[in-house]
Amino acid sequence: MRGQPGFFDYDERLKRLSCLGDQLEAFDGAVDFEIFRADLTAALAYSDGAQGGRPPFDPVMMFKILVIQAANNLSDERAEFLMNDRLSFMRFLGLSLSDRIPDARTIWLFREKLTKAGAVQMLFDRFDAALRAKGYIAMSGQIVDASLIAAPKQRNTDEEKKAIKDGRIPDHWKDKPAKLRQKDRDARWTVKFSKAKERADGTKPPVDIAIPAFGYQNHVSIDRGFGLIRKWAATNAAAYEGARLREGLLDKTNTASGVWADTAYRSAANEAFLQRNGLVSHIHRKKPKGRPISATRRRANALKSKIRSRVEHVFAAQKHRMGLFIRTIGIARATTKIGMANLVYNIQRLSFLRRGVAA
Repeated sequence: MRGQPGFFDYDERLKRLSCLGDQLEAFDGAVDFEIFRADLTAALAYSDGAQGGRPPFDPVMMFKILVIQAANNLSDERAEFLMNDRLSFMRFLGLSLSDRIPDARTIWLFREKLTKAGAVQMLFDRFDAALRAKGYIAMSGQIVDASLIAAPKQRNTDEEKKAIKDGRIPDHWKDKPAKLRQKDRDARWTVKFSKAKERADGTKPPVDIAIPAFGYQNHVSIDRGFGLIRKWAATNAAAYEGARLREGLLDKTNTASGVWADTAYRSAANEAFLQRNGLVSHIHRKKPKGRPISATRRRANALKSKIRSRVEHVFAAQKHRMGLFIRTIGIARATTKIGMANLVYNIQRLSFLRRGVAA
């Protein structure tokens, strides 16, 4: 039998991980995570240790745990296990085999502090400033869209649903604090329509497909030049995405004035808003009610789709590669979850752009 593994055994294993394409090592090469330290320290407001007690974990290291979770769709318990198990996680966090590993409770408390401080937007903006300093300036116009993010479905009665929509707590929940803590009163149901597919004979069903969904929405604006998320917002799933265009979702620093979006954003209010702000609308035009869409309008929409479709890469990466799902309860925690997913997407995108330059 072999003896205990030595230093060179671990070193060789880490080299092997690097050769296989360690995503976290690419993150470390692309991002100086120390840029987040000042914002994290201010948001966490740790004591100076004068009253004793175990010192807190390094805030940058804890933030990197949230990055790992967002990139790999990990719960706090699963993250704790894998940090003890994976050498790639340890290397990214700067931990050795003998170091103390944060447990699931510590991770939860750290994220709660950031949530209560509303720090995720500040951290996102800090990284966006770093991107601009590296030369990744928003350019060539911007593309706006929204994506539904699923959350655990709530099994409520019609009376309970009505009370929640009215902003009230159902009476019989008030006497059951444990049940109340498990009820998400911020998430909402919505119906997403999907175009009906053609039958084998070439005809289409008379109605589109309606898919009910429960959870939240991630509203983003990406720059057309680099495909990076520049602005974002989190709402419940029932919020009308078109209205978000006028609520700080557009990046006014973009070097070009074009704005691309689908028909959900086409409205007189949005068109007037874009015009007032010196922006040019490339929003898809809707099909006239009761009449077929003209060939000219169809061709124009198709040309816009070639550009607008780039934003779908963001949502595909978040839902499929990152497995974005809201496990938490309440809009504040969902905002932190969605904000971290957007920040980590930008880190992944920066790593991709850097590889392209190197090639």
